[in-house]
Amino acid sequence: MSDEADAETSDALAERRGVETEVYQPAEDSHLLAEVVVERVDAGDTVLEVGTGSGYVASSVAAETGARVVGSDVNPHACRQARERGVEAVRADLTEPFRDGAFDAVVFNPPYLPEEPVAARDDWMETALTGGETGREVTEVFLDGVGRVLAPGGVVFLLASTLSGVDEVAEYAGECGFSTAAVRDESFPFETLTILALHPGE
Repeated sequence: MSDEADAETSDALAERRGVETEVYQPAEDSHLLAEVVVERVDAGDTVLEVGTGSGYVASSVAAETGARVVGSDVNPHACRQARERGVEAVRADLTEPFRDGAFDAVVFNPPYLPEEPVAARDDWMETALTGGETGREVTEVFLDGVGRVLAPGGVVFLLASTLSGVDEVAEYAGECGFSTAAVRDESFPFETLTILALHPGE
């Protein structure tokens, strides 16, 4: 990444922090993910949004599709905000507490910014935004386990960014047994966001 791109990423991180230091608030990635999922989820589906944050995506999908949507987040402040939006929110580390085959769709906007040790802060916003040295560590742990909670015929909607490598995420998903399709791309000044639809292999 160039110095200019690094500066833009740092600026974007600062912007996303804003005055809110506890819970990630809806931004362009949230809106893109919600739009894609709303188009592809049905009223009878049971959906899990991992890392629900403020609950914006989960509440939007529930309101616009009639699906039952559960949100999970490791951050207790996020769970509280999501519940205030009417989301059934569970404090959880990724998909860990949920039963096998419980969900027709799992949705995740992971922390994907590569870690900058000099700028790192030990707070909930850091947890929401930073995905380790490559930006993919949390995504990879998620991919290792998400197949367990999918119902037969289920699908994962995963957001990926050029800041941490869309192709690398898709490749790792393949190694975890998923077929991968890019269903939506949107470009911004400092990154391109891609929504991947992942289906378990036979």
